[in-house]
Amino acid sequence: MSYEDAEHGSPITGRCTLCPRRCGALRAAAQGFCGAPEDLEVATVCVHRGEEPPLNPIVNVFFAHCNLQCIYCQNWQISGREGSGERHTAASLADRIASQFAQLPAQSQPMLGLVTAAHYADRLAALVEELHRRGFTPTVVYNSGGYESVETLRSLEGLVDVYLPDLKYMDGALAARYSHAADYPEVAAAALREMKRQVGGGLMVDDEGRAYRGMIVRHLVLPGATDNSLQCLEWLADHFNPFTLHLSLMAQYFPPRQGLPAPLDRTLTAEEYATVTDRAAALGFTEGWVQELEARDNYRPDFDRKDNPFE
Repeated sequence: MSYEDAEHGSPITGRCTLCPRRCGALRAAAQGFCGAPEDLEVATVCVHRGEEPPLNPIVNVFFAHCNLQCIYCQNWQISGREGSGERHTAASLADRIASQFAQLPAQSQPMLGLVTAAHYADRLAALVEELHRRGFTPTVVYNSGGYESVETLRSLEGLVDVYLPDLKYMDGALAARYSHAADYPEVAAAALREMKRQVGGGLMVDDEGRAYRGMIVRHLVLPGATDNSLQCLEWLADHFNPFTLHLSLMAQYFPPRQGLPAPLDRTLTAEEYATVTDRAAALGFTEGWVQELEARDNYRPDFDRKDNPFE
């Protein structure tokens, strides 16, 4: 990335301020909080059929690294600071994506998911332009942990068609303990408001039921943290229309590694999940999805399977 020094007008290259941490890493020579290098580092590109129904099937680009470093991350094999992926230019990554588009049903508008891409937000326009050169005009889905800079999101306006953010926390102490981000509640609140400004607070779908504009908000219910989940629902009800927002309440948490502190060392109970889903219904959320508790046994990606971690 590069930007102009406001006082001197000189280019400053590689000093990263893309995410809310604004760590200022010189990524060409050193790595910042997320560990991402200057080159696009991608764990896998694959056709995925496990997203919310209006997003299936989708070609997902799973970028390595993440600006949250959640201690319970279910994609921990690729999200850590050490990274796990191949280096790409926009052109080489576009080639990989195009090869996966060829596996989609011919009649469908291709859909492209950019998963955990905040640390490469300044490279996404070039990637989409490369796809346009190859004759593809996909619906672009920005799949995010919700910890996003409003300034960076504004740079994506017109590029992203569907925002797919998490709202993980409204409890700052919990966010600090689990994701090293005590400011997550206010940062994510501002980010979701900006996403809504860009694409609206509902979801538009075509005749096939596939999304082409709008947003879906995800919330993963964590064991022992129902109070945080209820706070997230209250915030969403206050700032979005519960009758039009598509809300995805997820029960799929499982301990991805040994040694996690209690209560992250166990799965969600039926009572915990029912507490959250009942509150969502009481607040008037009518659009979206809930999961069966068995989802925790089904969503267990293995990114050592490079071709498709989900199959």
